[in-house]
Amino acid sequence: MVKQVKTAVFPVAGLGTRFLPATKAMPKEMLTVVDRPLIQYAVDEAREAGITHFVFVTGRNKGVIEDHFDRQFEIEAMLEARGKMAALESLREDLPSAGRTSFTRQQEPLGLGHAVWCARELVGNEPFALLLPDMLFKGRRGVLKQMMETYEETGGNVIAVEEVPRQEVSSYGVIGRGRGDDAGFQITEMVEKPDPHNAPSNLIISGRYILRPEIFSLLADQPRGAGGEIQLTDAMQSLMGIQPFFGVKYEGQSFDCGSKIGFLTANVAYALDREEIGEGFLAALAKLGLHTALIDGFKVAAE
Repeated sequence: MVKQVKTAVFPVAGLGTRFLPATKAMPKEMLTVVDRPLIQYAVDEAREAGITHFVFVTGRNKGVIEDHFDRQFEIEAMLEARGKMAALESLREDLPSAGRTSFTRQQEPLGLGHAVWCARELVGNEPFALLLPDMLFKGRRGVLKQMMETYEETGGNVIAVEEVPRQEVSSYGVIGRGRGDDAGFQITEMVEKPDPHNAPSNLIISGRYILRPEIFSLLADQPRGAGGEIQLTDAMQSLMGIQPFFGVKYEGQSFDCGSKIGFLTANVAYALDREEIGEGFLAALAKLGLHTALIDGFKVAAE
């Protein structure tokens, strides 16, 4: 019987230096796409997939993330007094249930693999989801929910992947594709930042994982890799010799909000899709000189 995935880990200890000075006093995960922080989108995706325990691996000056997932009684009282019940209900719906959030510290910036290892006591001997908040996905169904379907069929480790132009693979972790369709195929190998001519495919790892708990024992002894950090990909490569890995080429569009271009593009895509502001935003873009046909093409690409 396949164990249910109930816990999700969110690594949120990064410094966000690419967004300075905005991130000097505010965590990059609290940067907003329209009016919702990046971390809220990731938590929403996890909840849609059935996650009930949310583990945040934090660092210094990240207390505002913990505050965000707590009740703000002053704001709630103000909204209720002014009769803004829809806004009040929306705030309450965004919160995980009481006792469902856990926070632990990554005291040193030793990489993604180390951040995952820091969550080991909170996750326990159970499979878990890993969501990188920098990556935002827009689609009819959440990426993690699509991955859960593959996990429930296979019981193996699952990684979300997407296709990029082959000349760009040297910037990513790349997988080799085996048997199966887009909804769940065997992964035959993983290579970190390969030369485009030698890459096993043009499918890159996209910031969403379902991992079995055996990864923790491998991370505990994992030597430092690229950049002097403990790399999650290195540990997954070792785990591949013990357990199967499956890839899901998800339905939807990704936005790398760790980059300024990706972050700004996500804001445009999500704003155009919002019923209450979409048309007004479209008109504002037109005033900037953007051709309506170009904007309409962008909306179609973002759906």
